[in-house]
Amino acid sequence: MRLILLGPPGAGKGTQAQHLVAKYGIIQLSTGDMLRAAVAAGTPIGRQVSEIMASGALCPDEIVVSIVEDRVQQPDAHEGFVLDGFPRTVPQAVALDRMLARHGVALNAVIALKVDENALLKRIESRVAETRARGGALRDDDDPQVLHRRLLAYREQTAPLITYYQLQGVLQTVDGMAPIPQVTAAIERALCDVTAAKEGSGAKAAKKAPVGSIPAAKAATAKKSAAAKGKEPARRPPAAAKHTIAIGKKSKKAAPAARSARPRKAAPAARRPVGKPKGGKARSR
Repeated sequence: MRLILLGPPGAGKGTQAQHLVAKYGIIQLSTGDMLRAAVAAGTPIGRQVSEIMASGALCPDEIVVSIVEDRVQQPDAHEGFVLDGFPRTVPQAVALDRMLARHGVALNAVIALKVDENALLKRIESRVAETRARGGALRDDDDPQVLHRRLLAYREQTAPLITYYQLQGVLQTVDGMAPIPQVTAAIERALCDVTAAKEGSGAKAAKKAPVGSIPAAKAATAKKSAAAKGKEPARRPPAAAKHTIAIGKKSKKAAPAARSARPRKAAPAARRPVGKPKGGKARSR
């Protein structure tokens, strides 16, 4: 199962990703975690990322995709993965598709959590007030102004991915404003629909027997055997029938010529001389 979770900051992608990990035995891939792990490991890409992050610039798409590619090839990712926070832009999505195609795999579904941004801001304000009331420490993203800037960046850069994956036919939209258990159940229903549709398309393809397939060959053999045993009379070839008709026409035309070729009756014998009696001598006049 290879999935992507889309949604603005505060939509609950991290919570739903953890449920998918436990439900389907897949791993959660966060580009931020992978970048920090590469830096800590001191890999060539990690050293390059460290220099980029130190300068305050964003990592190029090809570096991020390379880190994701290295991660999905590890043994624990063979059962699948869920990407949270990546891709963030359409060019990153295109690069991800090309990378997966090189390994002969594709995404099963992209789950988009649809939320109300105004409700998200109010949610953050309530969480900040509750945290301060109990004397707790605020998180870096527990700031309405920070969230507002992140929402603007999401609309400009990440929201176009919804149309991109919708055109590919892999997008599933879920109401992210519902209670967490209802959102989880909706995601599971969407994934069940995806699996059922895939199995249905495979069954339809199996029903179409190609020309020359084994069932068609058996039917042709059985028909020939039945004709040989006399169960099905063999038909005269069309060419022979045409030839017989031609012969009949030819014989009809030849009939008048045959009648004219019959021998004529013999001419009557010459008359005997006048005055000559039968068997006697001729009389003299």
